[in-house]
Order: sequence, then structure tokens, then C-alpha cells
Amino acid sequence: MSRIVATTLALGLAATAAFATPAFAQTKTLTISWWGFNGEKLESIILAPFREKCGCEIQFETGNNGERLNKLQIRNGGGVDVAYFTDAFSQQGIELGLFQELDRSKLPNIEGLYDIAKDPQGGYGPAYSIGRVGVVYDSAKVTTPITSWNDLWREDLASSLSLPGITTTAGPMVVVKAGEHQGVDAFADADGAFAGVEALKPNVVKNYNTGSEMINLFSTGEVTAAIAQDFTLAQIQAAVPTVVWADLSEGSIATLNTINIPKGAAEPELAYEFINFVLSPEIQQQLAEQGVDAPVNTAVTLTPEQAALWTYGADVIAGLQSIDSAKLNAAKGGWVDRWNEIFGM
Repeated sequence: MSRIVATTLALGLAATAAFATPAFAQTKTLTISWWGFNGEKLESIILAPFREKCGCEIQFETGNNGERLNKLQIRNGGGVDVAYFTDAFSQQGIELGLFQELDRSKLPNIEGLYDIAKDPQGGYGPAYSIGRVGVVYDSAKVTTPITSWNDLWREDLASSLSLPGITTTAGPMVVVKAGEHQGVDAFADADGAFAGVEALKPNVVKNYNTGSEMINLFSTGEVTAAIAQDFTLAQIQAAVPTVVWADLSEGSIATLNTINIPKGAAEPELAYEFINFVLSPEIQQQLAEQGVDAPVNTAVTLTPEQAALWTYGADVIAGLQSIDSAKLNAAKGGWVDRWNEIFGM
């Protein structure tokens, strides 16, 4: 090939690339930080229709709450556009200055949510799903129904209870409930609360750190009761059909899954569009019907069979207790060692 031809060809390729580059640059990419569970369902319910709507690409960062929050902190709030966290971890992110306060005028679907989900953490992300921490028990073996948090200390439950580990989402809530059992506020009187934890120890077989561990304890008959999150109920009942969710007189504890925009988001407007999409009645309905997430949009209507899986309905949600995530995060660091001393961890 002659030098003139080669030069002409190179210039032609460069010109082609120059014309191609702007078109390529117009394709935006939304980066989502989430757990990565239910991938196929989320692809069909949320991701595929949102790609079509926005004409964008979507990429992910997956992992548990702690791992992903740590990565976000290392990057000083950069690297992702939308971040899914449970409320305890999103509260940590807020306190670390990792999230933006949101302009709610860009999220009109917030107006259709239950009040508890609209602004759970003071100007930051809404909740896209709601759950409960409560008590499950095997009704075939626990003949006197559990109707109060205080029942966990009953003598007939000796060596039959499993508790969530102190570093799990629900673990610190055990300390709060132990304080209430003792008649004290765990945040103000840790000594009194841990006296309650110590008194509960004879009933405890094991602490669990994953839902699968807890389900296995029921399956093998090692435990007949546990403090659990409601998303595990269907799996427990699949293994032990006689396990039921306790109707507690004081109410179960609300847990919220939130969705935030980190302060270093590269595509904040696309993030607003995505969050509003996830909160829409249509998407919330599909997520609930297909067993992915409990709905927070009040327009969602479920059959009794569908509703049985979820924290659902105005009456159920109104009966939930709330625990201050900021107080819980501040306290639990000092609770870990005391918990581990009691349980020999």
C-alpha cells in the first residue's frame, strides 16, 4: 500500500470515528448498587422496561449492605447512581455524607406511598419496600401461642429459641426488646437491657447470621421459635409448614429498604427517573405479585394469598413499631462485645 493511500485510509477512518463518537456518547449508563437477588424477576419487571423507556444501559455493583456501603465510602459517594440499602445502612450513609438530599418534585410517585415510606430519614431516599422483624414459631410444638415479645422469656421455650446475631439487621433489635422486658430504655440503660439478654440466654440454642442458617435450625428441629424478618417466612414454611408468624400485642418492628442517590452520581437525572419508576403502582404491583418485594404504594391490591407473604395493608403497617436507626447505629458498636460475652462468641 502506498503512503498516500494509507494516509487517505487513516484519515477516512478517523473521520468515520469522529462522526460515530457523538452518537455513541449519547447512550447513558445508569449504575445501580444492590444485592443482586431475584435477578431474573428484576430483569423482566424493572430493568428491561426501564431500558426501553430511558434508552440507556444499566450496570450493577452487587454485594451485601456492608460491602457496598464500604465501597461507596472509599469512593466518597461516587461510582454509582442509585443505591439500595436497608434503613440501618442507609442511615450510616447519610451520617457519612454519602447521599444527596432529594428533590421530591422529581419523584411524583412518592405521593402515592404509605406515609412511613415517603421520607423515612429526613429528606433522603424513600422506602421502596417495607418489612417486619417479629417472632416465628412452630405451632405444632409450641402449644401456647406466642402473643407478646415478653413470651420469649417463657420457661416452656427453654433451649428452643434462635436469635439473629448482633451484627445482623435484626440483632440489635433484640437488645431493645430485652430492655423493654426489663422496663428500661436500652439506649439509656445498656446494663439493664443486657440483664434482659442474659435472662433470655437459657432459651437460646444458637445465634444465626443468615436466613438459611435459621431455616436449617427449624428443619432439623433444633429450634421451635426465632426472631426473624418476614421475608424468610415463606422459606421456613416450605421446610416446616406448621411454622407461623406470631401476632404480637405490641406489634412487630418495621424495617425499610430505601433507595438513594449518592452524592457523586454521574447520572442523577436518570437516577430520579429510575426511582420514580420503581415507586409506580404498576411496578410495585408486579414486584409484590411475583414475590420480590412488599409494596409501599397504596394503590397495590393483593389477594389474601399474595398478602400473606408481605407486610401489606394500612392496618398492618399502622400497627408496626419503629426504632430510630440513628440511635441504633450509635449504640450497637458498644453492644457487640457485651453480646459476645454472653453468648461466648
